[in-house]
Amino acid sequence: MAEASGVSAEALKVKITELLNASHVEIEDMSGGCGQAFSAVIVSPQFEKKTTLARHRLVNGALKAEIAAIHAWTPKCYTPEQWEKQKEDGKEAVAPGKNTTGEVVDGTTA
Repeated sequence: MAEASGVSAEALKVKITELLNASHVEIEDMSGGCGQAFSAVIVSPQFEKKTTLARHRLVNGALKAEIAAIHAWTPKCYTPEQWEKQKEDGKEAVAPGKNTTGEVVDGTTA
């Protein structure tokens, strides 16, 4: 089935992995499969010594054409060290709009 926006979670994952040298990428289509809203967890060494805003700008720059074609894009960006700490603390990131069990949070469209 083709996505309405022409953007797929897999295409986003491949592009992020290649352009940002990401070691871990999770992409979730939050729009029920129509490709209009995505959330992401991205782990890349390119995020070292960058603010959250700078990390988001880096990702958004890499996905400029794709972001222009979709309605919503919500990334969570971590350095490899931050990601390992999250996992050690048992606080592995979940996609925005979901709780820690993966259930949709009230008031979201996930």
